[in-house]
Amino acid sequence: MKINFQNKIILSLLLIAFQFSFAQKKEQIGTETVNVVKPYTPKISDANKVKEVPELDEEGNAKKESIKYSIFSFPVASTFTPSKGKAEGVEKEKQAHLFKNYATFGVGNYGTFIGELFVNHDLNNTDYVGGMFRHHSSEGGIKNVALENRFYDTSLDLMYGSNQKDVSWNLDLGYQNQIYNWYGLPSEFGNTLSAQDQVMLINGIDPQQTYRTISLGGNVAFNESVLNKTILKYSHFSDASGSSENRFYAKPTVEFDVMESAVKTDLTVDYVGGSFDKNYLNTNVEAIKYGFTNFGISPSFVMQEEDWTLNIGAAVFYSMDNQHNNNSFYVYPKFNASYKVVGDLMIFYAGAEGNLKQNSYQDFVNENPFLSPTLSITPTDQQYDVFAGLKGKLTNNVSYNVKASYVNERNRALFRSNDYNENAGNEDYAFGNSFQVVYDDMKTLSFYGELKADFSEDVTFGINGTFSSFTNDFQQEAWNMPAIKINSNLDFNITEKWFAGTNVFYVGKRKDFQMNTAFSANAAPVTLKSYFDVNANVGFKYSDRLTAFARANNITNNAYQKWLNYPVQGFQVILGVNYKFDF
Repeated sequence: MKINFQNKIILSLLLIAFQFSFAQKKEQIGTETVNVVKPYTPKISDANKVKEVPELDEEGNAKKESIKYSIFSFPVASTFTPSKGKAEGVEKEKQAHLFKNYATFGVGNYGTFIGELFVNHDLNNTDYVGGMFRHHSSEGGIKNVALENRFYDTSLDLMYGSNQKDVSWNLDLGYQNQIYNWYGLPSEFGNTLSAQDQVMLINGIDPQQTYRTISLGGNVAFNESVLNKTILKYSHFSDASGSSENRFYAKPTVEFDVMESAVKTDLTVDYVGGSFDKNYLNTNVEAIKYGFTNFGISPSFVMQEEDWTLNIGAAVFYSMDNQHNNNSFYVYPKFNASYKVVGDLMIFYAGAEGNLKQNSYQDFVNENPFLSPTLSITPTDQQYDVFAGLKGKLTNNVSYNVKASYVNERNRALFRSNDYNENAGNEDYAFGNSFQVVYDDMKTLSFYGELKADFSEDVTFGINGTFSSFTNDFQQEAWNMPAIKINSNLDFNITEKWFAGTNVFYVGKRKDFQMNTAFSANAAPVTLKSYFDVNANVGFKYSDRLTAFARANNITNNAYQKWLNYPVQGFQVILGVNYKFDF
């Protein structure tokens, strides 16, 4: 192949251009050896214009024609029919029907009978009426007890209420009749008498005591008002020994906001007045009368900041002794604080509170029905109760509460057995078979612990205990106050139809004091033994309305003494049914 002169020129120019472009891509121009065989000196006359006519693709460069499109449409009948969608849902459990009324009936050994009836009826959308009847009785039959020991407790309560848009209120009217017997003669009673005289003396004792209560009360609650709610209650309490007592209690509550903090103020009016026909020794000519009117005001407000909650307040009382014109003024702290240490798992709380407690004959009888109708009634000045504790959850189903407290009280009421002799002319309660109320200035240090567990929807468990230490200023001991109290319960559903539960409580040793005044030289405090009481129940749900149950009390058959000389019934079994219904 021959290369002409012109081609050499073109080739040389291409080579120079290639070398130049390659050199531009590098940061430095390198050295290279070029051997020139023959130098070339171009001239203008050597360059000739190339005459070429490029060929054009006529098909690709032809003039484009505009094309117009049109659509020929016609209706077509659709045969598609969409099906209705069905939402997926969770199968709901059937809600148990809540009946408004129920009746309970049960019988057991010792001639035990229990009955309850509760009825409630809506008059219209806002008003309702209701009633509650309760009865619990036993024919006694306690072993080694010489006197009658049966008891009856019957009550009837009627109510009327209304729930309006701005206010809700209700009225309650109640009557209660209780019969008890002073059957707790001392174990050595009549030892100094002949067998015949002892029998005659015991047969001459009529130990029955009857208590009657008439009550009238009401509550009023306002939805949007400075006066938040008001509690009113009046009761008349009397017994078969001629004792009588009236009690009136009113407690309106006022709430309003001050600088984004709710201020709550409780106002209290508490009156009690009554009389006893005679004193214990039956030496007084006039009846023993008592009466106190306590006026109180207790403002408080709540402060919250992050994990802290503070409830700061105070209580001021003015107490009027209506019989002796001995009026007193009291000021108490009302402080509570809580701090979330670890959310709801651990909450620390502490506080200091005080209160003026109005004591009454009715309240004492509800705690101990074997009192002599010859009491001294006076309020208890609880100067302060300082406490601190921890509460929270160990798991989602297990909660706990531990607390330590120190209480200082003046005129703390204590039950102590009455002294006695074996004079046939004594009152029926004056043979060592009744209790009196004594007062003392006491300091109580106590520790409380509680554990609750919901293992499942079918099993629940709880246990709590209180351990106390008492310091007395005047009395030898804290009479009838146990140092240890423990209570435990377990409830579980065996199947959908069967359920059961148990309850166990333990009460530690207590001290009491009683002497025969004819032999008082060796008188000393008496120690009452500690005791366990184990109770159990089982039930069968025949239907939503009808349930049968069986209860067993004092399963250990321990004739322990809750009060000195007062043994309780042994093993008890009660069989019964409960029926729920609507009108």
